[in-house]
Amino acid sequence: MVVTQLPRFHYLVFKNPPPSFKFFPKPKVPIKSTASTLFSAPKSTLSTTEPIPITDFSLPDEPKLEISLDKLFVPPETQVSCDDSSLSTRILKGSNIVLSRYARDAQVVQAEFVKSSVRTEDCPSDGLPEFALVGRSNVGKSSLLNSLVRRKRLALTSKKPGKTQCINHFRINDSWYLVDLPGYGYASAPQELRTDWGKFTKDYFINRSTLVSVFLLIDASIPAKKIDLEYASWLGQNQVPMTLIFTKCDKRKKKKNGGKRPEENVKDFQELICGFFQTVPPWIMTSSVTNQGRDEILLHMAQLRNYWLKH
Repeated sequence: MVVTQLPRFHYLVFKNPPPSFKFFPKPKVPIKSTASTLFSAPKSTLSTTEPIPITDFSLPDEPKLEISLDKLFVPPETQVSCDDSSLSTRILKGSNIVLSRYARDAQVVQAEFVKSSVRTEDCPSDGLPEFALVGRSNVGKSSLLNSLVRRKRLALTSKKPGKTQCINHFRINDSWYLVDLPGYGYASAPQELRTDWGKFTKDYFINRSTLVSVFLLIDASIPAKKIDLEYASWLGQNQVPMTLIFTKCDKRKKKKNGGKRPEENVKDFQELICGFFQTVPPWIMTSSVTNQGRDEILLHMAQLRNYWLKH
């Protein structure tokens, strides 16, 4: 039996979406949110350090995770079969993502900060495809962005969560964008600087026509958070293309203290959201410390981007 996926980017289908929605809908588990995001005047975080080219990617040459066929993310115009002996070599390491023929030109040779915006209409208007990174404050978003481009300070990291307060665009290879969005679940700015985070990000997700996919970052070193489950369900409900990026997969909690391994937390999160979707979201395990998942993210972005450009 051959499994294919419809050639479109709205690959997440929400189960029984309600006729109307709030920014944080109530999924099957009780969830309450107090998320808000604060804004300050746009500020460039561009570093003068030159970007470091990376080597070309090649297809994985060894078997990866054992994942059942129905749990794989199969890109558009890609076929997989139970009888395909080479299927395991086509699955990106530490993920459920099958490589497609669109997985090319994944290397980063140039990266630069372009602008910060506080409104969707103020974002770059050159029509280049973009990928948005979003997650709970202190999930390691800026560190992951720096790891992807191999620049230590392209996106400034901070010991204080919630410092990203605008839509920050970084142009990659003069052909596409990485977008750093405000973290949610934390607030530290004065009351007069606070803006409705829900309205701000919802408008970007719904109305940004060049948005190829949202990469939702989840901390794999701790158990699933209700606000993350809620965020994932909202994206699915509103048909916003999403990839789950599990961060901090290098951290190991001691069993005697009741901690779980990152793989266990990843599995638990997937089980919790499986009731929200009819199709399995793509996911990748990462670590900005060891660069685990870096190449896999870039390959996944490349195949989504190249398909988007073609269609």
